[in-house]
Amino acid sequence: MKVTLLATSDTHGFIEPTNYVDSNGDKPFGLEKASSTIKRYMNQHPDEKIILIDNGDFLQGSPMADYVAKRAGQADKDAFIAAYNDVGYQIGSIGNHEFDYGLDYLNWIMKHSDRQFVCANIVDHNNQPLLSHPYTILNVAGFKIGFLGLTTTSTKKWKNVNDMNDFNLIPELDACNRYMPELREKTDAVIVVYHGGFERDHTGNWNDINPGENRGYDILKTIRGIDGMISGHQHRKIASELFNVPIIQPGSRGEYVGKISFDISNKDHRITHATSELLSVGDSDPDPQIAKVVTALSKNLQKWLDKPLSRIEGSLTFDDPFQARIKESAFIEFIQKIQMEKMGTDISATALYNNEAHGFESPITMRNIITNYVYPNTLVKSRITGADLRAALEVTAEYFDVKHGQVVVNEHFMFPKERFYNYDMYEGIDYTLNIAKPVGQRVTRLKYKGEDVTDDQILYITLNRYRANGGGHYPMYTGDKIVASCDMTISQIILEYLSKHRVVKATNNHNFKIEAKK
Repeated sequence: MKVTLLATSDTHGFIEPTNYVDSNGDKPFGLEKASSTIKRYMNQHPDEKIILIDNGDFLQGSPMADYVAKRAGQADKDAFIAAYNDVGYQIGSIGNHEFDYGLDYLNWIMKHSDRQFVCANIVDHNNQPLLSHPYTILNVAGFKIGFLGLTTTSTKKWKNVNDMNDFNLIPELDACNRYMPELREKTDAVIVVYHGGFERDHTGNWNDINPGENRGYDILKTIRGIDGMISGHQHRKIASELFNVPIIQPGSRGEYVGKISFDISNKDHRITHATSELLSVGDSDPDPQIAKVVTALSKNLQKWLDKPLSRIEGSLTFDDPFQARIKESAFIEFIQKIQMEKMGTDISATALYNNEAHGFESPITMRNIITNYVYPNTLVKSRITGADLRAALEVTAEYFDVKHGQVVVNEHFMFPKERFYNYDMYEGIDYTLNIAKPVGQRVTRLKYKGEDVTDDQILYITLNRYRANGGGHYPMYTGDKIVASCDMTISQIILEYLSKHRVVKATNNHNFKIEAKK
């Protein structure tokens, strides 16, 4: 007998094959194409016992996901979850971004989902599973498979999850040690469905710049009796084995379907062989059934995205995302101004979150806002010192490296996961980062209101909440330094600003400089 697991992970609400930035509706990703890929595989392998799994982060990340969570009517909300149900998932894990729109929304989604959610390390104050069963067991023609769910403990850094009542995360290894003995007793095989990735490669070399965020290597090295691992969170493309355990990680946005197949002895229900593979969805047509389900939702979304908001005097667009990170653009300065006005500071930090968007076109629309600000982050005002600010600039300077005398992106920010969101640009200060200098000594100029910043100087800065809690490896920013916060998402704040300013001016004071001078 052959048992096959087919899994998606980190689809981030991309149901249709589009990124919503341009009019091209045939991108090589999306739930519709993943569903077609799954159905084609099932039709081509009728003798295999197939189990479908989603590994989390499906509620946030696309304009459609944001529209459904924040603005859509009930029919559109129903269509969104119906699309995921139509894939036929049997098992689901809970990703860190599932919490971005609050527990009430997540609970509603889970209640109306057909899959069985599993998570062993999200617990209440009594250390009992909070949102779902820690595991589930499927009987496949007499072969019992246990599915243990885990979520990255870095979920604690996302948005305001720490403010949720009775919400706790225990380490992944603790959850495995707690449940693996009983799972091994009850089953013939155990699969870990982990919304997290790998902190080391197969040689044991460290490859993760965010300690503690991904524990897949440690789990498989430490915990005996795991027969397969479905991973995610890092958006990597992995089909391999680690410590003789087949592993997969199928990218993001539904660009791949991960596959683990087991050959099972009919005599003693023993696994005799296992393989892992990634199935590209690029050449698949969108699933017509799912496309039909979201037709009305898609039309409502497009209408909302294209509503004109404000016109621009000048230009808030840019052509090259890399250049926009080493030389200030009018777009970044505009966003900083909005953030500072909202939180009442004269210093602000923000990032260029992806390489798909290119600023705001005139007239500015919701499409511009949502495609530039894909994360539903909120803003806070933090009280910091000059030493904190300098230390933060040293961290952000690590985004760059120097090769052949030219400033380039540090490969650690590209692999194992693209981390554009961890490079911040600042407004309200004047600074120079010399990337030719050693790490930790790259801030060569730092002025506030024309004067050098001193270590003990008190400053107030606007940050997104993820960064203000130290997210992205910024330990100088801590929750106890937050003095004010806003519950509106950044996209809502931008919308509010534009509703009051029907004409906006593009300006650029070129307050920072990135160089490589010996």
